Amino acid sequence: MTDINATARPRMMKLGLFLEGVGHHVAAWRDPGTDPRARQSLAHHIDIARTAERGKFDLLFMADTNATFGPDDIESWTRTLAASRLEPLTLLGALAAVTKRIGLVATATTTYYEPFHVARFFASLDQLSQGRAGWNLVTSLAAAEAFQFSRDAHAAHADRYARAREFVEVVRGLWDSWEDDAIVADKASGLYFDPEKLHLLNHKGEHFSVRGPLTTHRSPQGHPVLVHAGQSEDGRNLAAANAEVIFSVQQDKEQARAFCADIKARAAGYGRRPEHVLIMPGVMISVGRTRAEAEDKYARLQALIHPALGVKLLSSFIGFDVSPYPLDGPLPELPPSNSEHGRQKVIVDLARRENLTIRQLYQRVAGQRAHRTVIGTPAEVADALEDWFTAGAADGFNILPLTFPDGLNDLVDLVLPELRRRGLFRSEYEGRTLRENLGLPKPENRWAMRSETAAAAG
Repeated sequence: MTDINATARPRMMKLGLFLEGVGHHVAAWRDPGTDPRARQSLAHHIDIARTAERGKFDLLFMADTNATFGPDDIESWTRTLAASRLEPLTLLGALAAVTKRIGLVATATTTYYEPFHVARFFASLDQLSQGRAGWNLVTSLAAAEAFQFSRDAHAAHADRYARAREFVEVVRGLWDSWEDDAIVADKASGLYFDPEKLHLLNHKGEHFSVRGPLTTHRSPQGHPVLVHAGQSEDGRNLAAANAEVIFSVQQDKEQARAFCADIKARAAGYGRRPEHVLIMPGVMISVGRTRAEAEDKYARLQALIHPALGVKLLSSFIGFDVSPYPLDGPLPELPPSNSEHGRQKVIVDLARRENLTIRQLYQRVAGQRAHRTVIGTPAEVADALEDWFTAGAADGFNILPLTFPDGLNDLVDLVLPELRRRGLFRSEYEGRTLRENLGLPKPENRWAMRSETAAAAG
């Protein structure tokens, strides 16, 4: 890999903006300041993207799922906008045309897609955005996704990760199909590309047989940035071996520090430089000019969580139906989840540590999907982020505004200036590609490296 950092930069936070409808709080759509129908509007998302770029966020991040609820869950899901969503690559392709520097990261599953599809989708977005794309690799947590793809049941957790490991290998191989200088475009001779610099992958493995080549050129940043969010044992190993950005769910600073240390140690074990693995926990922020104002914003939305939805969301996060249990009783002992092992552990640890009832627990995790919540003035929010950042509990954060656009405007106008005043966040973008702005190296093309090695040996 080529390190793009000729001189050392002062360490600064990396900030992603988690793009989600009209706000991240599950009741955001009920807030008087939001328009629930804007979730389907391109103009709404353009406004968000431009505001985020004005704030110098590193990237826009879009989660995705191919199914939200099972056939018996429709009633509870009628109370949330999450039942429908735009396909993220289509939306980010449109946003690429109206932004210049901010990264564009979308989710695509390794469980139900094919490697060629994913490689081509993200290589195309990377070209159109001139090197600003990232792929959030997931193995699909919603069991109902199986029913969209001619399956009768969701694959087991270990099987999904076994497929994912080979899937990533194939995608990265396809991204190297074209060497950087393969395109000649010689009008006089009529030669468009050098055939010696286009390569077949010829992959044959347990799950996939893919010849290649990819039908999309190599981008200015080499590969799209690879993102992952797994926190289980399998997820940590997959992330440590491949991911360059890791979005995590963390509630406790010491546990977050241990997670960072563990991931970076595993990355070193795979022969990677730990500083090239950026860990960015999710944080929901409610900010006000006074603490009372910030607390009121959050409390207003908390009061709008319908109990049926709160119970359903909690059940989906922990992979266990708690609806038969008393709301004001404790969380029962749980079997291992087949969806999100890491998130289940975070929630169970929170419940046990603070002795929360089921009602108190869903009130703590449903609104923000179990992510940490920070409430206060701009200085108090900056204190909370700085504390984790300087303690080694995070390299940055994936920010979840309460609402769009008001919650995002509060962040850009109130919190980011305070972080800049402390020297913790950029005033201008460092480069044009997502890798340059994140401080990540550009991957060398494997075929070019082999040619150079052969030439040196010869």
